Amino acid sequence: MRTLVLNAGFEPLGVVTDRRALTLVMNGRASVLDVDEERPVRSVEGSWPRPVVILLRRYVKVPMARVSPVSRRGVLRRDDHRCGYCDAFANTIDHILPRSRGGAHSWENLVACCLTCNNVKGDRTPAEMGWRLRRAPVAPRGVHWTGRGIEHAQPEWAAYLPAA
Repeated sequence: MRTLVLNAGFEPLGVVTDRRALTLVMNGRASVLDVDEERPVRSVEGSWPRPVVILLRRYVKVPMARVSPVSRRGVLRRDDHRCGYCDAFANTIDHILPRSRGGAHSWENLVACCLTCNNVKGDRTPAEMGWRLRRAPVAPRGVHWTGRGIEHAQPEWAAYLPAA
C-alpha cells in the first residue's frame, strides 16, 4: 500500500509506503488525515489503522523551479506513447535535432517516436525529411510530474490533489 504525503501547506510532496507513513506519524512528524480501517497495519506490538493520506507538521521547502529530470520513460509518458511524427504507438524516443549535430538531451529536443519513424529519420532533422511535429515538445509541469509516485494516484487521494 502507498500513502500520499502532504506538505504542511497541504501541497502534495510524494508517496511513501504505509509503514514509512506510520513511522512518521508515530514519531510526531506527521498527522493522519485519512485512514483505511478495513486493512490495518499489524505487528507483534498491536494493530493501527493504515494511513492513506498524512500531513507533515513542519513545512518542507521545495524549490520553485522544480523540474523533472529528462528520462525515456518520462518522454513517453508526456507524449502518451504516441509518435510525434505519425501518431502511431511509440516505444522509442528521438532527438529532434540529432545529438551528433549539437542537439541537447532536453525535454524540448526529445519526442516519443515509433520504431519505423526513428529508423527512417536516422541522423537527419524533421525539416530535412519534410516532416513536421504533431505537437511542440515542452518540459512537463505540475504536481503529477514533481511529486514522486503521484502519477498513479489512488481514488482516496482525489480530495487532496489538484485537478490535473
